[in-house]
Amino acid sequence: MNRKHVNLKTIFKHMFSLTEDTATHEEIRERLLGDGKITGTNMCVLVCAMLIASVGLNTSSTAVIIGAMLISPLMGSILAMAYALVSNDFHLWRNHAVGFAMQILFSLITSTIFFLISPLKEATPELLARTSPTFYDVIIATTGGIAGIIGQTRKGSYNSVIPGVAIATALMPPICTCGYSIANGEWRMLAGAAYLFIVNAYFIFFASAVILSVLKTPKVRELTEQEWKRLRFKMFRNTLIVLIPSIILGYMMIHS
Repeated sequence: MNRKHVNLKTIFKHMFSLTEDTATHEEIRERLLGDGKITGTNMCVLVCAMLIASVGLNTSSTAVIIGAMLISPLMGSILAMAYALVSNDFHLWRNHAVGFAMQILFSLITSTIFFLISPLKEATPELLARTSPTFYDVIIATTGGIAGIIGQTRKGSYNSVIPGVAIATALMPPICTCGYSIANGEWRMLAGAAYLFIVNAYFIFFASAVILSVLKTPKVRELTEQEWKRLRFKMFRNTLIVLIPSIILGYMMIHS
């Protein structure tokens, strides 16, 4: 009986192992940080993706919205930030965080200008669908982040997972909805869409950081005990801050 138990444990450990087909740490670093660079090409692609997503939301075209999510470079910045945090390279983390903030700013400007110009002012079902985040969105973002970082740390054709993750976690549509809300003075919609984006971005980041820690990402330097406690407290606090409203909203939706 004990032998069977040990064999089953070994089989399951082998089946769900994350280390057997992992790329080298150097390859993972180059891959994640390369995809997270803010370049002229990435910014041009981002603006194009925002315009495509805005048109899709404005006309309630699901296919167009999916296309925008597939070409968006936002996921790369989040994974690069997670890598920088886990490797204790806080200077690199700040650089990628600033770059990510610039991407968000340009996305908001692009979508706001589009919706100011667009003759279609009515909020479509696709826009309204991005204004009521719940705990289910936390689950989607977390599992999407896990799948995305696992895909990015494998040998061979690592990019095969990312398109599906980009569609599932939906980073672009909430920002576009924020642009619509600003252009039309819909402040409640703005709050809901902004929160959905924060949920998606944060839990992709959080899940990616956890998996990178499991994979024993090399550290630039070791943290002192005090620094480690401070970082752990901040992650716990931030997770609760982002998580609690989604639980409340989900409860209200179920009992409404």
